[in-house]
Amino acid sequence: MPVDLTLVKGAVIVGAGVASGFINAIVGSGSLISFPALVGSGFERLAANIANNLGQFPGSMSAVYGYRRELTGQAVRIRKLVPASLVGSAIGALLLLSYPGSFKDVVPILVLVGVVLVLSAPLVQARVKARRAAAGNVVADDHIHPLAIAGVFLAGIYGGYFGAAQGVILVGVLGMAISDELVRINALKNVLAMTVNGIAAVVFVIRGDIPWLGAFLVGIGAIAGAQIGSRIGRKIPPNVLRGTIGVVGVIVAVKLWTSK
Repeated sequence: MPVDLTLVKGAVIVGAGVASGFINAIVGSGSLISFPALVGSGFERLAANIANNLGQFPGSMSAVYGYRRELTGQAVRIRKLVPASLVGSAIGALLLLSYPGSFKDVVPILVLVGVVLVLSAPLVQARVKARRAAAGNVVADDHIHPLAIAGVFLAGIYGGYFGAAQGVILVGVLGMAISDELVRINALKNVLAMTVNGIAAVVFVIRGDIPWLGAFLVGIGAIAGAQIGSRIGRKIPPNVLRGTIGVVGVIVAVKLWTSK
C-alpha cells in the first residue's frame, strides 16, 4: 500500500536512520528506532521491516568502513564466518516473507542470551587461555570453533528475519570464540551484520514490492550515523562498551517482550 509521506515524516525517518546507524556501529539494536519510525509514518509492519533492512545495509557498509583499521589481520576470520552469515540471512529473510510472525516469542530470549554471552566472555576467555597454557596447547588467533560458526549462522537467520539487537547476539558469540580486543570484535561484528543486511536485501529485491522511499530515507540517515558511531565507538573503554551492550540488550529484550 502506497504511503503518503509528508516532509516532517520524511525528516523523522531520516533522523531515526541517523540514530539507528550510530547505535548499530557501536552496539547493535538501532532497528528499534528506525522500525517504529517507519511504522509510525504509515508503513505496514512487513513493509517497514523490509524498508528498514534495506536501509540498514548502506549503514552497515558505512560502519565497516569506519572500523576498517580494526579489521586489519582479520581476513581469515571473515572468510570463515561470512558464509555462515550469508546462508543464515537468506533463510531468515525467506522466513520473514513466508511467516512474518513466527519468531515473535523467542526474540527477547535470544537477545538476553546475547547479553549473557557478552558479559561473561572475559571470564570464559581467561579460563580457556589458562587451561590451554597449562596443557601446552597453542591455538592460532584466527581459529574459529565450529560452534561459533553455528552461532553466527543462527544469528544470521535472526538478523535476516528482524535484526534488532543482532549486534548484541553477534558480539556475544564472537566474544566467546575469539580472544581479542572488544573493539576488534565489534569491527568483525559489523562485517557480519553488513553481510546479513545485504543478503536479506537481495532476497527482498528479488521477491519485489519494495518500499523504496522508506529504505532510501533510512539508508541516507544510517550512513551518516554509522560514521559518527564508528568514531566514538573506538574511543569507548572495553568495560564501558561491554556494559553499554549489556544495558542496551536488556532494554531491547524488555521492549520486545512487552510489545508482543
